[in-house]
Amino acid sequence: PEVNKFVAWDYVVFAGLFLVSASIGVFFAVKERKKKTSDEFLVGGKQMTCGPIAFSLTSSFMSAITVLGTPSEVYRHGASFVVFFLAYALVIIFTAELFLPVFYRSGITSTYEYLELRFNKIVRLAATLIYILQTILYTGIVVYAPSLALNQVTGFDLWGSVAATGIVCTFYCTLGGLKAVVWTDAFQIIVMVVGFVTVLIRGTTVNGGSAKVWEDAYEGSRLNIFDFDVDPLKRHTFWTIAIGGTFTWLGIYGVNQSTMQRCISCKSEKHAKLALYLNLLGLWIVLVCAVFSGLVMYSYYKSCDPWTAHFISAPDQLMPYFVMDIFSSMPGVPGLFVACAFSGTLSTVAASINALATVTFEDLVKKCFPNMSDKMSTWISKGLCILYGILCTLMAAGASLLGGVVQASLSIHGMCGGPVLGLFTLGIVFPCANWKGAIGGLLTGIILAFWAGTGSFIYPAPPTKFIPLQLSTFNCTLANSTQVLATAAPTAAPDRPLLADTWYSLSYLYFSTIGCLGCAVAGLLISYVTGPSKGEDIPPVLIKPVCNLFCFWSERLKAFFWCGVQHNSQEVDFEKNLPKFIANKTGTDDDTFKNSINKENKYQFPGYNPEEKSYTN
Repeated sequence: PEVNKFVAWDYVVFAGLFLVSASIGVFFAVKERKKKTSDEFLVGGKQMTCGPIAFSLTSSFMSAITVLGTPSEVYRHGASFVVFFLAYALVIIFTAELFLPVFYRSGITSTYEYLELRFNKIVRLAATLIYILQTILYTGIVVYAPSLALNQVTGFDLWGSVAATGIVCTFYCTLGGLKAVVWTDAFQIIVMVVGFVTVLIRGTTVNGGSAKVWEDAYEGSRLNIFDFDVDPLKRHTFWTIAIGGTFTWLGIYGVNQSTMQRCISCKSEKHAKLALYLNLLGLWIVLVCAVFSGLVMYSYYKSCDPWTAHFISAPDQLMPYFVMDIFSSMPGVPGLFVACAFSGTLSTVAASINALATVTFEDLVKKCFPNMSDKMSTWISKGLCILYGILCTLMAAGASLLGGVVQASLSIHGMCGGPVLGLFTLGIVFPCANWKGAIGGLLTGIILAFWAGTGSFIYPAPPTKFIPLQLSTFNCTLANSTQVLATAAPTAAPDRPLLADTWYSLSYLYFSTIGCLGCAVAGLLISYVTGPSKGEDIPPVLIKPVCNLFCFWSERLKAFFWCGVQHNSQEVDFEKNLPKFIANKTGTDDDTFKNSINKENKYQFPGYNPEEKSYTN
């Protein structure tokens, strides 16, 4: 059946969102025009509080992929997606307690600076290049996915919306820097939740109440949430989501520049941790909304599935199709939903552009031109924002070749993020790891993750492992009146290599686990073979003594596992050793380092505490 297209009111609501986002950029550009340093532009002068940062973190990682992809996952495969509830909790605990303290205390702007302090420049450069590649690929999907889904269903022009997204994000990023990104995100997460809640209320009413939705979902076996099958080839089981999902999201959260950049921009470490825990609540709310939307949608289409009946051409278009269907009599509301999907996109793209600019500036530009003036560095930061805005928009054209959005995006994060997560874990948890181990481990992790990922892309898993649950087209009025069955005609099986039904059929959530563990194990082995690092040479601030948790009863055992790192004299040693250590690493002498520290302190705001590198209120 023909579903209504957009009307004037929808365009008004939708354009309103774009206008508010752009005007936030203009507001901060005017307000902050006196503060010209690149530090102000890229990390908001380390003056942010936990509230807006928590909103911003939630908004950035709950992109249109969540708004469009998760409900259609639940609609086709059941509500097992809700196990991510557990994965998110584990991810936030690890990030806040293991990674954040190390990054915050070492006073860095780019997380990859840590790799240089802990290993050397080569490791830092390798990780930076992987990050840039991963983020451009992912951002391309994030821009393309909503544009495609909305184009098919609402008649909204595909490349028009791709271009509009790229232009608006680049515009407010370039003008307002990190503060504009954070406050725009806070506005967009509100739009997103309002959009979801509207769909849920209307959908439940149309279906005859929540009890009816629940009953339909139960009858359609959409509520088999806990599948404890340990088979790693099955797409979503309790274990694939709890273990694979945790590793994948740790790569996105724990060591990702766009997350850490925001946490580091908080005024104190306590604010940064609070922001992460508040953001966990946000993640849970959006996840529950998305899963319920999927169940409401199933209840509505249980006897006439628009996907198998070919009313839509891809499962990611289910959600917009559903919205246009139930709100056909209410002009303006579909516009709100489209705004909700695009809020997710705008925030993710803006965060990516800002983080890419920071990483390139800190890790590549500053290395080549160390004595740049503040004004010049701000202009270069803005130029980088524009460059990456264009690149990400172009990448969206390439994203049209990939499959379902949730899987494509998490696969990219898994394949690139897993090995990098392994690399940081080596540095932070194992004092014995040396730079040769780090490089060898990173290469091993990448080869393993890309081998599994590319293999699964070329030889998809056998259908028995990820077949969607029963969908019916019994009550559809089809164009050619023949009954469409939800099964595909059997085709001759292509020749599959030996590994196709084992290694290449692994659940896509395990790519990150393979990359991370491969990197850590290979890194430790290579470090031992080539001569492990001496703990005495490593400033304790760069290592997190995880062993203290397990050896709390014995001081001797703790000291043994510290591998020579002087954790007991941490404060004194940190003050004495870090300047020398950085001087050795970067080839500057002690005095220049002290001068740069004094110079840095001179430019800080009142209330800056140089020992703790944070502001006391």
